[in-house]
Amino acid sequence: MTTKEVAAEILKSRWPELEAEVIDQGLEVPKDTKMGDLAFPCFRLAKTLRKAPAQIAADLAAKLEGEKALSKVEAVGPYVNLFLNPGFLSAHILETYDEAEKAGRSYGSSDKGEGKTVVLDYSSINIAKPFHIGHLRTTVIGNSLSRILRFSGYNTVSINYLGDWGTQFGKMIVAFRKWGDEAEVTKSGTRYLVSLYVRFHEEAEKDPALDDEARAAFKSLEEGDEDALRLWKYFVEVSLKDVSRVYDLLDVKFDSYLGEGYFWDKTARPIEIMEEKGILEESDGAKIVDLKEYDMPPCLILKKDGSTLYATRDIAAALYRKETYDFDKCVYVTGLEQKLHFAQWFKVIELMGFEWSKDLVHIPYGLISLEEGRMSTRHGTAIWLEDVLKEAIAKTRAIMAEKNPDLENIDEVAREVGVGAVVFHDLFNNRIKDYVFKYDEVLNFDGETGPYVQYTHARACSILRKAGLKDVKACDIEADASLLSDEYAQEVLKLVESYPARVAEALSKWEPYVVTRFTVALATAFNRFYHECPINSCEDEALRAARLKLTAVCHELLKSGLYLIGVSAPEQM
Repeated sequence: MTTKEVAAEILKSRWPELEAEVIDQGLEVPKDTKMGDLAFPCFRLAKTLRKAPAQIAADLAAKLEGEKALSKVEAVGPYVNLFLNPGFLSAHILETYDEAEKAGRSYGSSDKGEGKTVVLDYSSINIAKPFHIGHLRTTVIGNSLSRILRFSGYNTVSINYLGDWGTQFGKMIVAFRKWGDEAEVTKSGTRYLVSLYVRFHEEAEKDPALDDEARAAFKSLEEGDEDALRLWKYFVEVSLKDVSRVYDLLDVKFDSYLGEGYFWDKTARPIEIMEEKGILEESDGAKIVDLKEYDMPPCLILKKDGSTLYATRDIAAALYRKETYDFDKCVYVTGLEQKLHFAQWFKVIELMGFEWSKDLVHIPYGLISLEEGRMSTRHGTAIWLEDVLKEAIAKTRAIMAEKNPDLENIDEVAREVGVGAVVFHDLFNNRIKDYVFKYDEVLNFDGETGPYVQYTHARACSILRKAGLKDVKACDIEADASLLSDEYAQEVLKLVESYPARVAEALSKWEPYVVTRFTVALATAFNRFYHECPINSCEDEALRAARLKLTAVCHELLKSGLYLIGVSAPEQM
């Protein structure tokens, strides 16, 4: 039980005539710690007990006098403020931690999702285009949510829904046929393909007929033209080879890479269902589903030439995923600008008669930009994510070489810290917030940054190494936790207890930043504890053991929290 639940049980035992639900719902954590660890407002009881709230509070405070788990009880107006005994609090929290770990359950994890499947669609990079900095958000948010879901007991299917179909491939086919060189592709990969894409748009501005050629080329691709399909498969192969380097750097893995191209010939069935339901109608030669009744523009299903669109393929993919995985939720992590797109085809799924349309979830996020301004692939101004990560690694290595030149495995640690800094920076704020990417902020080793949290974790590891406890789990360290009664240890312990709730909150809100900020708060509290409370140099052996146990707990929770947001936890920095 949490300490809040323990306090609730105390109130129930001392005042059995009070409804348990009233106690459970009433207990709250004051914003000001001077008002106690917990507070119980008595307003709701006034009508039932026919007393003034202040009198009820005074009566309840009197009933709680002498309770060992409480160091002080105060009736302040209509509130009963409860101050938990520090020794009791410490022992209870660490006992709860130990019980979870010894039972083989990582502290903070749960079985909430047992027997449930969540399909998570994220990253979804565009084939034959750069894996640019703008794709960072969907990739790291999706990866973190995938880890949090698994940590919470869900069967999670991570899908990289490749952007490998559409009119842009007609453009790529035309460009490659006119100007392409396979030797250059072998040498430069996707970067060369992007240069062809940029050239196509430059030439099309001078000769609009090229756009007609591109549309015709894409139509031939949908009709199964052998040469068009050969080139398309070639573009996909080259692109996946390039992006795999970025995914390796980010330690991101997927269960499926089925993209739009897999579903282009599977759209006949959903279109047939729409026709059977009478929701598909013609509009200027195209086929649409009219959504004006739902205050949305029509959802375009087929173009005038009969070719499919994003929505058509998304609907076909959703049907496939439901039939293949029988998901409880299917979650799409994409930019806020696609909000209408998802709202439209989610509604179409509902109108097709599928009650599971309610299980489709769009998780939007804000834009990321560089100090240089906005990016555009067609104008050749996109910034490659691989270049950003490599520069972050190089800058980190330079900092480390100056601060700790004798560090073992400096290249590996620089990779973990450099990449981790980029990921952490992205996940620090609410996902819907736009932000400008600045290297100096990202790579700062002080303040609310990834390197700061990683350094704190490495500090905890160093303390444990010096104590001969490097490979000893916190739950196996015997210590009298009640000795951790000072304010610094208490601050750390309260954060330790909050970890399961923070993980649950991150999941309920689909917000990784909740976990990210927890790691910052825990790192900050641990550093205060480290500076104010001697650990290895503590002369009291019993207190030393207790402080080492708390250090081990912090090491494990910082590592756990960093893992959930997709950041490595190096043991030396």
